[in-house]
Amino acid sequence: MIVDCAMELSAADVISRFRRWVAVALGVTVLGFAAYALFTGYHETAAELEGFRWGLYVPVLLLTLVNYGSRYAKWAWLLKKVDIDVPHETNAWVFLCGIAMVISPGKVGEVLKPWLIRALVGAPYERTVPALIAERGTDGLAVLILAAMGVSTYMADGVKLVAGTGIASALFLALVASQTASMALIGLVRRVGFAAIADRLTDTYRALRVCLSPGSLFALTGVSLVAWWAECLGYWLVFRGLDVKASIGACTFLYSFATVFGGPSPGGLGMADGVLIGGALTAVPDLTHGQALAAALLIRIATLWFGVLLGAFALFRIEHVIAQFKARQVAT
Repeated sequence: MIVDCAMELSAADVISRFRRWVAVALGVTVLGFAAYALFTGYHETAAELEGFRWGLYVPVLLLTLVNYGSRYAKWAWLLKKVDIDVPHETNAWVFLCGIAMVISPGKVGEVLKPWLIRALVGAPYERTVPALIAERGTDGLAVLILAAMGVSTYMADGVKLVAGTGIASALFLALVASQTASMALIGLVRRVGFAAIADRLTDTYRALRVCLSPGSLFALTGVSLVAWWAECLGYWLVFRGLDVKASIGACTFLYSFATVFGGPSPGGLGMADGVLIGGALTAVPDLTHGQALAAALLIRIATLWFGVLLGAFALFRIEHVIAQFKARQVAT
């Protein structure tokens, strides 16, 4: 299984791979923005950045921290739901390491969190991976809801994408809710000769049902709506800093739809950036290419790259955090 392979990596391997991923991701981002700026007018974009009201960037970064803080609360609560107890002063570092891994190929690097929880307290992946799925899945559901609220108004061509993603999400949740259907599928795995895998899938499914029970699903999605709308509000503040009159509704749609559209690529690189630029030119009246590019660059730095920076710091410190935790366990 992918998770098992990832979990065999040493801390040094993880750090080394992260360095390569961040180098490639940063290179692709810089080249993409530079090429677009040169094509549409570099001097116009530079002038917009020079005239930006940088005092507004502080609340933009604080809103990003609201996002991360809300999402951490979900992660910590989900671990409690599956009977895993990790102190906040340790668990917060684990969560930050996971944020860094959003730029890994296919985002598979986010399984680092279950790996670290196992290294800390020995918790099996059959309980930690469902917590990760519930945490990130409800993030996706919240972003989808925010995008759906404005897609018909600001980008009618995106209705099929939002609807298709919504249907796929509903089918997954229905499968989780139906114990009969889920156990039947696991039974097929057992009948073809993979009994050990079927046993692990059964344990994983039971933990996932706990994490995504109706009450939990409602609460987690509500927290995620607050978390992701905070970053949408940050995008609106970026436009304010550029002296552009963009509505909160348009900014909420653009940022959330860009997040949905960019889901398949690491950190949304290229795909989300394209929506933030092209979509803004359509949805925000009288917007210039330079303003659209400057706004996209500023919000991506304040969200994606700010998170990567925090995660990188946590990743380079995590071995020390684990050692401290183990020492405290021995002392008590």
